[in-house]
Amino acid sequence: MATWSVLTGRKLKPGAYDDWRKAWQPDEWPEGVRGYILRKIGDPDEVVAFGLWEGTREGLEAMRPDPAVESARQSRMAPFVESQFADGAYEVVDTIGG
Repeated sequence: MATWSVLTGRKLKPGAYDDWRKAWQPDEWPEGVRGYILRKIGDPDEVVAFGLWEGTREGLEAMRPDPAVESARQSRMAPFVESQFADGAYEVVDTIGG
């Protein structure tokens, strides 16, 4: 079984974190997924949000939200986002350290 991450990096509009955070929250979390939000030290308006999940690629694709649901979520976030610099699904290919 592989570990997968769906990750997005964004530059938020100044002071928009709390509103963006509420808009970012999916209506429902897929089972077995743990989500994380990182804020850049020195620039709290730069955030990286990602989730980790273990399973097959087919399972990853099957759990992705309906396009209409995801489009609505993206629209909720849009007023608080200045730019997006990363977005995609990634396979964890190395784990380093203890």
